[in-house]
Amino acid sequence: MSITKKDILGALESITAPGEGKSLVESNSVKNIVIFGKEVIVDVEIGNPSLQAKKRVEVDIMKIVHEKVHPKADVKVNVTAVVQEKPSNQIKGNEIPGIKNIIAVASGKGGVGKSTVTANLAVSLSKMGFNVGVLDADVYGPSMHLMFDVALEKPKSTNVDGRPKMIPVENYGVKLLSLGFFTEPNQAVIWRGAMASKALNQLIFDADWGELDFLIVDLPPGTGDIHLSMVQALPITGAVIVSTPQNIALADAVRGVGMFKQDNINVPVLGIVENMSYFTPAELPENKYYIFGQDGAKNLADDLGVKFLGEVPLVQSIREGGDFGSPVALQEGTPLEKTFSDITKNMTAELVKRNEHLPPTEVVRITTMSGCSTK
Repeated sequence: MSITKKDILGALESITAPGEGKSLVESNSVKNIVIFGKEVIVDVEIGNPSLQAKKRVEVDIMKIVHEKVHPKADVKVNVTAVVQEKPSNQIKGNEIPGIKNIIAVASGKGGVGKSTVTANLAVSLSKMGFNVGVLDADVYGPSMHLMFDVALEKPKSTNVDGRPKMIPVENYGVKLLSLGFFTEPNQAVIWRGAMASKALNQLIFDADWGELDFLIVDLPPGTGDIHLSMVQALPITGAVIVSTPQNIALADAVRGVGMFKQDNINVPVLGIVENMSYFTPAELPENKYYIFGQDGAKNLADDLGVKFLGEVPLVQSIREGGDFGSPVALQEGTPLEKTFSDITKNMTAELVKRNEHLPPTEVVRITTMSGCSTK
């Protein structure tokens, strides 16, 4: 009796590799069959790399060939494990219906103006025609309710599909939720990470955000529990890192970029913003004094291979705008309004590039940097 490949394949249809639902033939695991008289060589690839799985497949093949094809066949089996790499998933967490893009604004250290940049990015996006929300995730030092001049407001309640939800407070065309709405001005928030994360989850998922093109998340400084909770809870579209030019701030900014680029987080960094880049006194408007160093964040962006989104000068009116709840991006026709508008356009341009790699249902189609979006 001669042995044929058809005979061998017919026999192998009854064998399934450990952990796989289809037979070796159905899953195309049989890569080659060579027959020399009574000598049969079978090359098989399986997805289970364990020695036990390989040995079981080898024994099963030899046994079935002897039983169903030829009892005295000289069977040799070569089993190779090929483990498919899982594609890196840049979309994490639970989607929030109606929210197209979620941008995290972070800094390696405190005091670099991260919240100021967040507020002005949000206002600039709103002025460009986008629907924008801000989540103040800096639970230990919330400030967005102050920067948007809504410190005395309280979120109202509504019912959505039978569930009570918070309605974000709105000003300057931006929807806002912050822990600052629920604490007294002099009350310190002394929570462990788990409690802070739980509070943030309520602000995120127990809120009626409605339709948003952008939800901007103002993260606390550093890299800790809150940051991990955010990337686990939300499908972060991209991150913006804020730094100042001096070396200490840049060293922390490197850690911030590194956190988002870790394999188990893998959130695209849209770029770096340099705050307090230079000082220009009102009496000498043409002069620039680089108090904290020059081009530090720009050079860092080049070194890390991320986009440099722009620089923000050290100007008194920016501080005053934050203190009095009127972000400078609201000031039409001023150099500072243009500064934040340009940074925002650079960010959205990077977002368009990033979204080209996502399914169309995940994308906000931005057709112009100075106008509105088409969804």
